[in-house]
Amino acid sequence: MTTAVAGESAPSFSLPDLKGKDHSLADALKMGPVALAFFKVSCPVCQYALPFVERIYRAYGNERVTVLGISQDDVRDTRDFCEEYGLTFPALIDKEGYPVSNAYGLTNVPTLILVQPNGEVKVSGHGFSKRDLETISAEFAAHLGRPAAAAVFKPGEAVPDYKPG
Repeated sequence: MTTAVAGESAPSFSLPDLKGKDHSLADALKMGPVALAFFKVSCPVCQYALPFVERIYRAYGNERVTVLGISQDDVRDTRDFCEEYGLTFPALIDKEGYPVSNAYGLTNVPTLILVQPNGEVKVSGHGFSKRDLETISAEFAAHLGRPAAAAVFKPGEAVPDYKPG
């Protein structure tokens, strides 16, 4: 669960990526909507869900939209996780005590949040949710003026509607 629910303002933050470069929500929102994927490397549902987040990232890149992972682990473990699961979107490191996770009221990972350019939360969900991923893809497509959303799931792929985190 999270306290950052649809219709409310997303808490602002600035966190370092795996190379120490800071990324802020405010700067990312200047480009357009931002998808946040909170995760922990030991979480089996995170291991399942984040490669689908990667598909969204690859479909839209940084074309006036942003995908950010927010890890609750250290740099080394997060880097290893990203390499193992083929994640190329920026992975940020929540600092000791998880100030950003706490600001968002997280109780479970993975948690996916879509923040609109005005800073308002549009999608907020925990666990693996097929619908949330498809909604994020559709929102990115709409923001970019594309006639259709990029497919997150491949034809014939057996994907459950939901897996709790």
